[in-house]
Amino acid sequence: MAKKKHGNKPKRDIYQEVTDRIVGYLEQGTAPWRNPIRGGTGDGWPKNLESGKRYRGINVLLLGMRSFEAGFSLDYWMTYRQAQAKNGQVKKGEKGSLVTFWKMYTTQDKVTGEPIEIPMLKHYTAFNVEQIDGLEIPDAPPDLSDAEPFEPIIEAERIVAGYRDKPSIEHDGGKRAFYRPSTDGVHMPKPEKFDSPENYYSVLFHELTHSSGHSSRLNRGLDTELAAFGSPDYSREELIAEMGAAFLCAASGISPPTIEQSASYLQSWIDVLKGDSKLVIGAAGAAQKAVDHILGETFQDAANVAPTKNKQATADSTVVSGTDTNPAQLDLF
Repeated sequence: MAKKKHGNKPKRDIYQEVTDRIVGYLEQGTAPWRNPIRGGTGDGWPKNLESGKRYRGINVLLLGMRSFEAGFSLDYWMTYRQAQAKNGQVKKGEKGSLVTFWKMYTTQDKVTGEPIEIPMLKHYTAFNVEQIDGLEIPDAPPDLSDAEPFEPIIEAERIVAGYRDKPSIEHDGGKRAFYRPSTDGVHMPKPEKFDSPENYYSVLFHELTHSSGHSSRLNRGLDTELAAFGSPDYSREELIAEMGAAFLCAASGISPPTIEQSASYLQSWIDVLKGDSKLVIGAAGAAQKAVDHILGETFQDAANVAPTKNKQATADSTVVSGTDTNPAQLDLF
């Protein structure tokens, strides 16, 4: 009797899987980049408990929304093996969360024969420490989410002050907040016009993320080529700014308030993401570059966490595949 042949296991499309998850949140009425992190232990940004390193790029959204769904109050994550090494045990029935990273493969250029490196998107599973028994968890830092209304948040102010070569910031925007590439200026309503300091900094960080794309900085084409409102280039830049603001809020240790989102706003993102499964990961990578620039961190040095001993593996979730498009030369909101 001939042995039954088992077909190869279907290859996971991580791009599509991540996009499907983001679209799922949108279809439920939540834009994950608007409020991806809950305040809690670990300064508000998902970290690996073993290494202490922050997760980056799309992983900030994936783990942040997982925390929001499950009600986790702690911001630390680790792999199953890392938990075992610390005498921890994943609780029965708990499901892990997807984490992505980039692994570089060396091959030869078919034309020149020269060695080239190609990034490949990989993934692994992580568990929140609340899903694991037997671990020692660091003490919680001061909770910044209860700051008095309209009082500056020190860490957020420090980030703004530390943004080297930043644009001009004018509080003359009336009821509008926008970045104008032609003059390299951010225009904001007065701080007291916002209903909370968190809301103010969330909007300011959105506009500062736009400014990072100026030709004098990361050169995303903001001041060189016009893109129509609603076009793919415009949508990509807005997505970068939304994610960048979320990342900077997390770096400040604050959670921006959940903003009511209109059905048309949510549907517009659903349509855009369903049309391009690679957009959300690419935009998250560009947003991470923007945040690194604003914070003054070196992009190459800030690594994600990859559970592998292969030295060729890089866990930087901010490598963007494909070519960058040129967003709008206009006021960006």
